Amino acid sequence: MESSKEVHAPYSYNNSTTAATDHHEAGAAPYSLGSPNSHSSSSSSDPTNGLTHTEKTDVDGDRAVPVEQMENVEQPDGLHRGLKLRHMVMIAISGTIGTGLFLTSGKTIATAGPLGALLAYIVIGVWLVFVCQAIGEIATLLPIPGGFTSWGSRFFDEAFSFQLSLCYLTNWLLTVPAELSASSIVISFWLPKGSNFPVWIVPCAIIVVLVVINFLGVKMYGEAEYWFSILKVVTIIVFIITGILTDAGAVGGKTFGVDYWHMEGAPFKGGFKAFLSVLVSVGFAYGGTELSGITAAESSNPHKHVPKAVNTVLVRIAVFYILSIFFLSCIVPNNDERLMNDGGTVVNAPFTIVFLQAGMKGGADYMNAVIFTSIVSATNSDFYVATRMMLSLSKNGWAPKWVGKTNRRGVPYFAVMITTMFSCIALVMIYAGAEVVFNWLVSIIGSLIFLIWVCILFLHFRFRACWKAQGRTPAELPYKSWGYPYGHYLAMTIAICCVVASFYLSIDRKPNLADFPNGAQDEKYIKARNTWAQGLLGAWFPWFQALSLYFVYKFVRKTKIIDPALADLDSGRWIP
Repeated sequence: MESSKEVHAPYSYNNSTTAATDHHEAGAAPYSLGSPNSHSSSSSSDPTNGLTHTEKTDVDGDRAVPVEQMENVEQPDGLHRGLKLRHMVMIAISGTIGTGLFLTSGKTIATAGPLGALLAYIVIGVWLVFVCQAIGEIATLLPIPGGFTSWGSRFFDEAFSFQLSLCYLTNWLLTVPAELSASSIVISFWLPKGSNFPVWIVPCAIIVVLVVINFLGVKMYGEAEYWFSILKVVTIIVFIITGILTDAGAVGGKTFGVDYWHMEGAPFKGGFKAFLSVLVSVGFAYGGTELSGITAAESSNPHKHVPKAVNTVLVRIAVFYILSIFFLSCIVPNNDERLMNDGGTVVNAPFTIVFLQAGMKGGADYMNAVIFTSIVSATNSDFYVATRMMLSLSKNGWAPKWVGKTNRRGVPYFAVMITTMFSCIALVMIYAGAEVVFNWLVSIIGSLIFLIWVCILFLHFRFRACWKAQGRTPAELPYKSWGYPYGHYLAMTIAICCVVASFYLSIDRKPNLADFPNGAQDEKYIKARNTWAQGLLGAWFPWFQALSLYFVYKFVRKTKIIDPALADLDSGRWIP
């Protein structure tokens, strides 16, 4: 397999499964992807990663195109590589920060207390760090459409990719209306009590904006998210500074310290069960951090961009989540009636309360405006991922071909239309009671996110097994996941414990009718029953969906588990 006179396309995507028995033949480029029709160019061996190093070119028909201009080149899957480093980093840092942090964090503190909430964010954060490291290792090597949802077809079983793709699509098709319905809650902050303003206009306007952004192509999506993310980052930094000054008494005239950590019920409110019960909502808050595994397919330089993006996740978790939750718990008592809870509005959101505690009335308006733009930003990312997942399903033959059709800007326009239709569910939610339906969706989405992260960790273990079975070493990887394997064992242990806890709580929470004096008409009983039903559906539905899809597909298509020695570790590789 002589390749010294070939130019290998940095992104050569195909669905064929290649046997990996001749990668180390004498004189052969170990992992080159050149086709018989590759164009000629000088090349040299790069000893640092075992890849054939060529001039920085991609192949576009009959001409070579510099990597720097790759955003203008249509890839074989119809996408454009229009995402730059600044886009990738900012999307990874805060692209999906929205209702999960700004609205549901108050309920987490109110349920589990200050220490319970903080530990929940730390535990899930540790799990997520290693999930993103796993994504970084494989996505840097294989920046293919569908990202981690396509890995199962390479390393384990095609049926696994099928179920993961549909579960991930379900996650985002539910998240879009959940975020949009929250916008109606946010806007009510500026409305007088009893106002008849038709709040459904707000999600409608957001949908129009998102459709325009997504139809303009991935570069416009990246630019929009870049500026939205900067606004969120600056605001959270301002919030943390305000929190420090308020907690110390420099602003607002009252010193808080950690007094609220010693009040009745704190620091662990509701005990260990309460701590376990908030893990799913914390998962919802962290959801979307794994986006680097999807956006890699539209990065102009995955080898450079993906590692930097995944390595910002630790900063995102430590600063934006954990520090924010710490200062929230110091300044807002866990029994404060204004905390975001069932039936609450954004005026109860803890981030708003901190500014009110500091005596900054204008700050509350500013914070509310940022929460609103954050919802728009997060929904924009949700929209993007949903359309790319539909494209991936279409390219794999799991959805009609027309779903994957792209325009000249690389936009899967039919997928955008389908996502828009699902977005309209938000309008129905508003009439059904936005807060109630939002809580139901949070329960389902949080559990779906747990399922997806478990699958990513499993596929990374499987990838390493395939890599080793083909005689390759970790030193040959363009990016190595740090902490492997022990950090990943820890992450999988946390994952299993969280899933088992959600199953246990979904059964244990069933209310006993005899405990309520007014019987089935008792408001407390109705609320407890709804909470139990939310947990039951949220805990079991994702796993029922995943297992059903996997075994039905496996039975119908007669798929086989892939031999690690024959796994396709080369097609679609990026060669810088």
